[in-house]
Formats: sequence, C-alpha cells, structure tokens
Amino acid sequence: MAIDGLQLVEPRGLTAGAGVDWIGEGWKLFAKAPLMWVISVLVLFVLAIVVNIIPFIGGLAFQLLQPVFGAGFIVACRSLETGGEFELEHVFAGFKKNFANLFIVGLILVAGGIALLLVFFVFAGFGLITAFMAGDATNMLPALMASGMSIAIGTLVMLLLMIPLLMAYWFAPALVMMHDMKPVAAMKESFFSCFRNFVPFLVYGIILSIAGFLAMLPFGLGMLVWVPVTIASTYVAYRQIFTED
Repeated sequence: MAIDGLQLVEPRGLTAGAGVDWIGEGWKLFAKAPLMWVISVLVLFVLAIVVNIIPFIGGLAFQLLQPVFGAGFIVACRSLETGGEFELEHVFAGFKKNFANLFIVGLILVAGGIALLLVFFVFAGFGLITAFMAGDATNMLPALMASGMSIAIGTLVMLLLMIPLLMAYWFAPALVMMHDMKPVAAMKESFFSCFRNFVPFLVYGIILSIAGFLAMLPFGLGMLVWVPVTIASTYVAYRQIFTED
C-alpha cells in the first residue's frame, strides 16, 4: 500500500548502528525547523497544563490523545523530509484524519497503563496490609521491610511489563496515520518490529537516556531539543523499518 509516496513493506531487521543513525537523522529533521519544533512542544505543554485543571478527566483526556498528537508530528516530519515546511497545523492533523483509530490506540495504551498499575498495587498492597496487621512494635519493622520488598518487586514487574506496551505503541500512530492500518494491527506490527530490532533499539535507548539526563541539567531547557529529536528519530526509525519510497 503506497501512501503519500511511501510503500509499506515487511518490517526490516536492522543492525545496531541503526540506533545511532535514527538519532543523527532525527537531529537533521529538527535542524530544518528548530523554532517550529520548540513552539509545537511548548504549545502541547501549555495545553497539557490547561486540560489538567480539570481533575482526573483532563489528564486522562490528554493521555488518550497522545497518539493523535504523535501522528501529527509524523505528518510534520514527512513534510520536512520532502522539502516542505513545519506548520503548527501539522501537529493537529490527527484530528482531521484517522482520528477514531488513533483514539482507539490511545484507549488501548491507557488501559494497558491502568493494568500495569493494578499489577503494582497487587504486590505493594499485600505488603502494606502485612505491615499494618503486624500490630506491635516488635513485628512492625520486619513487616515494613517486607512491604518495601513487595513494593520493589511490584515496581520491577510493572517496568518489565511496560516494555512490551511501549513496543506496541511506538510505531502505531505512524502506521495508522500514514497507512490507514487498524489500531490492533498497527500495534502488533509495532511490537514485532521493535522485537526484531531489539539490538538497535537498545543502542538507541541508551544514547537517548544519556542525552535526556544531560538535557535536564540546564534547568531542563535541553528538553526543548531532546523531545523534538526523540520524536523525529521515531519517524526516521519508522521510515527505515517499514517503508521505501
């Protein structure tokens, strides 16, 4: 299926060096329109603050719309790649095209996140109940230590389960937006492509983590570059794994 001049192909398996290449090419896309990238990120940041004024509902709504905004950035990247401009309306393109399917991806992502929290509370809650039931001071300290272990295990299990959820989400907005894929099919393709490219993603993740730490040092201002480069590099990875011109 060819969309916007892109042919969807069987997901490729790439070498470890691809993880470095994604970041380098992502930087080039950022450098083509740095001001618009920063403005777009700031607009979404302010929008997130505004909607979060409504307790719970506002934050939940913004989370559900993450794939919609993600798809908009994919459109912006495609425009920059083909010699076009980065316009603010690109960020909201997901509201005009494939909104329902993108929203469903958001629903699945949020539902998965809630399930992960439940897993955490199963572990942590059991430990906390044990601590309170201990009663006297003699047994309280061992109970609290046991609770701390339960919380640590719950956190570890939650983080491990978060990885496949993120793998399923990573390329889903691009596949839905650019190739009209159904939400579940897009998330399956995203998961298996990430699994197939585990080594380059490992390299990619390590570099981004180090860069993210450094970006936080100057009062967090470096995140205005780190976030756009991360988004742009995701587009580059999607192009190299899933498409050809």
